[in-house]
Amino acid sequence: MRATSIGHAGILVDTVDGSICCDPWFLPQFFGSWFVFPRNDQLSAELMHRICNPDYLYISHIHADHLDPEWLVANMNKNTKVLIPGYPTRELERILRGLGFNNIIRTVDREEMALGPNLRVTIHCEVSITDGPGGDSALVISDGTARLVNQNDCRTSHLETLAAHGPVDLHWLQYSGAIWYPIVYEETPEKMRELVDAKVDAQFTRAMHYVKAIDSRAVVPSAGPPAFLDPDLFGVNIITGDELSIFPDQRAFMARLQADGRLGLLAIPGTEIEFGTGGEFTVTHPMPEADVQAVFDNKEQYLRDYQADYLPWLADMKSKWLPATPNLLQTLKGWWEPLMRMAPTLCNSIGAICVFHAGDLAIAIDFPNREVREWKGEDHDFRFRVQRELVENVVADRANDWSNALFLSCRFSAWRKGQYNEYLYNFFKSLDEERMVRAEAEALRKHDPDRDGLAEEEFELDGWIIERTCPHRQADLKVFGEIDGDDFVCTLHGWRFDLGTGTCRNAADHHLRVRRAGTPKPA
Repeated sequence: MRATSIGHAGILVDTVDGSICCDPWFLPQFFGSWFVFPRNDQLSAELMHRICNPDYLYISHIHADHLDPEWLVANMNKNTKVLIPGYPTRELERILRGLGFNNIIRTVDREEMALGPNLRVTIHCEVSITDGPGGDSALVISDGTARLVNQNDCRTSHLETLAAHGPVDLHWLQYSGAIWYPIVYEETPEKMRELVDAKVDAQFTRAMHYVKAIDSRAVVPSAGPPAFLDPDLFGVNIITGDELSIFPDQRAFMARLQADGRLGLLAIPGTEIEFGTGGEFTVTHPMPEADVQAVFDNKEQYLRDYQADYLPWLADMKSKWLPATPNLLQTLKGWWEPLMRMAPTLCNSIGAICVFHAGDLAIAIDFPNREVREWKGEDHDFRFRVQRELVENVVADRANDWSNALFLSCRFSAWRKGQYNEYLYNFFKSLDEERMVRAEAEALRKHDPDRDGLAEEEFELDGWIIERTCPHRQADLKVFGEIDGDDFVCTLHGWRFDLGTGTCRNAADHHLRVRRAGTPKPA
């Protein structure tokens, strides 16, 4: 097996039975805020040909530093077989089909699939509402010669299952920041220093928890950090270590691995890691070792040279941002108020007004009263300040996940009166009916697992009468359930039940009440 870094979370894995291209990201994303670091726009023609023509394509999740639509349309072979994680919704599949990929292979969460005589893959899904209904996923690849875990930035809650396939040779995972918190928040420099240091330490601690649980022979720090080349954001790069940023680079985490006695392998775009038959690794960089180290030793100069190449691109991109429209408030009102009425539990869990400044337009998102209106100075618990043109763009795109479409750009500021409110961000991640139904159901489940006797209710689906709540975590199966062949699937956590018997395929002590329509209910 050979694993070649494409940059960020991207990997080209060559196995004895074919190649798998994972998360190829090349074009700047999030309104030109994120660039691949180190840069991957100078890879060899031979490698690019292999990247664009793999046997299989795997996209871990919908975020733009993993799913690069424009690049995929222009470069990826559309006959490539696409491995789709077993997510609760078909949103990722619909997107990829819309990009021209129709050779779709649907996988089942945590279920091993044979792709060849020796090649086995398993995709582990994480569908916490924190990740949005689109979810996140990790990939395990085995071909008889080696085993690779591509965790990217999936914060899986089932670590034991990632290691359950057998000893792991190579573990690729995120360790750096991939969020806007706390760097966009309105805080004093002293408080921001405290928050940033705590966040970086938490990132490293979480990553090391994964490292110890997987216990692979070697670890490759990946899926970050991005480079920030826009002059407005350049200070977010960590160069000296004094920056108020949560984006440390690969060598910082390599030091943490070394301190724990772990083998860390540094990979830049184009680096090949070959698995030897005797258990050794051969690491081949696309440039001399001294040049690789210079990327990090002379990081500011490297970034300035990189920036110079893209300043014209950045200027052109910004010139295309949409200007202010006269009806932005009415558009948001007509879009969001019906969604708020669909989600009373979610709105009550937010429980306050959020003031959203789109340039000089101050909008009150009044969650208790389910209203979107002009802000008149009322008390509020949350505040965002965003450039008007950026808001106009995500509204014009009807973006259903503003975390992905807007907030990850870090091109805004935020304030809150109290503690973090997960429900507020869940609202911004769920801006269409499909997503909001799930967000509301999850909020309701968290607040009241018993659901006032809902567990005793039944509903009908495709000729089957099924109990209303999942015996695993009491998810509302009328929302989260679907029929897949001979199985009924609770898509909240991927649990499967035999339709004929109600037997759970995940745990023997869980049973689903199910019967054919027209069959009397058992006494």
